[in-house]
Amino acid sequence: MTGRFVVIVLDGFGMQAMADAARVRPGDEASSTLGSILQDFPDLKLPNLESLGLMNAFGRESAQMKFAPGALYGRSELMHFGADTFQGHQEIMGTKPRKPEIHNFQQKIDEIEQALQEAGHSVVRRGTPGLQYLVVDGACTVADNIDSDLGMAYNCTARLDAMPFEKLMEIGHVVRAHAQVGRVIAFGGTGNTIDDILAAEEIREDRYIGLLASKTGSYDQGYECRHLGYGVDPAVQVPSILAGAGIPVSLFGKVADIVHNEAGKSVSMVDTAEVLELTRQELETMETGFICTNVQETDLAGHAQNAARYKEVLETADRKLGEILAALKPGDVLVVMADHGNDPDIGHNRHTRENVPLLIAGGSRPGCIGLRKTLSDVGATVCDWFGAPAPENGTSFLRYIRWSD
Repeated sequence: MTGRFVVIVLDGFGMQAMADAARVRPGDEASSTLGSILQDFPDLKLPNLESLGLMNAFGRESAQMKFAPGALYGRSELMHFGADTFQGHQEIMGTKPRKPEIHNFQQKIDEIEQALQEAGHSVVRRGTPGLQYLVVDGACTVADNIDSDLGMAYNCTARLDAMPFEKLMEIGHVVRAHAQVGRVIAFGGTGNTIDDILAAEEIREDRYIGLLASKTGSYDQGYECRHLGYGVDPAVQVPSILAGAGIPVSLFGKVADIVHNEAGKSVSMVDTAEVLELTRQELETMETGFICTNVQETDLAGHAQNAARYKEVLETADRKLGEILAALKPGDVLVVMADHGNDPDIGHNRHTRENVPLLIAGGSRPGCIGLRKTLSDVGATVCDWFGAPAPENGTSFLRYIRWSD
């Protein structure tokens, strides 16, 4: 199949709690990201998402948004454990999730410290006995990730003026080799100091110690990031499969940080309007290929427990989505979805385990594709559409789509 297949992930934009939330994620059983936003802002109007079947997927109408009779839509559960952006995107790309182990950094500090020293790095500890983290080569910290689910990730945070990103990645790979948590995240920026990073130290639940990423100054300029996943094999994922078939792949936004795309184009970006404009511009030059874009600011608003900001980001995304829809040609496909929930009113700043929307545009007949069991169904559909080999996980829903010239 020729043409373009575009997936836009509204990060953290869930519909309602999954059936297993009370067991798997106690506290999330009442979550509904969209429901909370509509409760706070009942007059919210998102005309392009509405036309794609947002309310159909949600299961009820609001004061300003109604069911779209011409929409092709569905919902998807999360197969990965918990509710995680990294694991969610690996799942979208066709990886069958492996359940990571949960460890606070204290359980691994001795082993990781020794491995770093054996690799030739200088290492000192900070904190108090029994609750410590590492400073490596005077420019990088290795500690708990305290920005998301505790015990699920470790951060390697560097001052990139003093440590090249390649050296940071060497540290990240050493940590990854000795950790079984879901992610090891290597990131940093320029213009800050090691004291700025150390000043962001926070303790959670008396068992986790880390550097709050938003306070380290890493995002201010020169930001670079790479997520190293547990049990992730890029060879069985959509970008590698399509590259092997000679099909161009472009990843924009946070997905560029977390999905392997060695043969394609990857551009990291946070601003919603900018990342969606980059997507629209890509459609002007790409004759055929796969585009995946992550809109991260929805997720950031959820983490901030700021429903008003979430609403603003959705309105921006919807406006730019209208421009992307106008840029589609006959034979193109667009899927708008999410990777998990992030309910701004739930009472905590973690992701929420929710079903997510699947809104499909582009030469498709109206109807419902049901509740899918895994986000990998999207990746499987992408490969099926291009006539490429299937990824490791997922079932294509291409049969629901009718093509017209």
